[in-house]
Amino acid sequence: MTPHTGISFDAIIFDCDGVLVDSEVLSIRGERTALEAFGLFYSPEDYVRKFVGLHDTAFFTSLRDDYRNAHDCDAPQDFEEQILEGRRRERHLLTPIAGADTALRKARDHAAVGVASSSRAHFLQSKLERTGLYDFAHPHVYSADLVAHGKPAPDIFLYAAERLGVDPAQCLVLEDSENGVKAGVAAGMTVWGFLGGGHIFDGHGERLVGAGAERLAKSFADFTDQLDAHYGNAEQSLS
Repeated sequence: MTPHTGISFDAIIFDCDGVLVDSEVLSIRGERTALEAFGLFYSPEDYVRKFVGLHDTAFFTSLRDDYRNAHDCDAPQDFEEQILEGRRRERHLLTPIAGADTALRKARDHAAVGVASSSRAHFLQSKLERTGLYDFAHPHVYSADLVAHGKPAPDIFLYAAERLGVDPAQCLVLEDSENGVKAGVAAGMTVWGFLGGGHIFDGHGERLVGAGAERLAKSFADFTDQLDAHYGNAEQSLS
């Protein structure tokens, strides 16, 4: 893949979970505990690969398929509520990813900023408000509730670009999941993979690159350094 060194991005679009807020590691722990009570067992690595980045509709469809394959019957009526309760039990531990506020400020120095997330709309706003990050992206905070298809489909990123008034080809996406990277690439955007969340495991970066990420950022300090360098190179190419 040829690096887009000459593009001075007009918009930078951040995923939320596992990028701005360290929620994925909490959700994975709470959900896996709840799923084990239903006889469904996943390693943390397999869980990340299969489910992270999905909207809840696709997430629960996939889980119900797994339940049916494991037990040869449909999941019980309270299946989804029990999984959501497992997720909720961990939410009081939510924190922002280190340096997220600085990165959002830096991004705003260069381009328009938005958030495009698979989270349900009310959860998305709540997480950003509780971690003090909402105002950095408001009003361009978009949930996949707003579109027909969640990630890995490109819909939410295309919707965000339209609302930001920016050509998708002029957008940079920061994503932590394979599903999210695939969605950004399908939208025709440049995607950088982010490895600063608590759920990242060995080999995850390689998987993001395999899904189409142009480069990787190990932390927000690394991201802002690369962002400054990118815009510096873009300016030089135009001079």
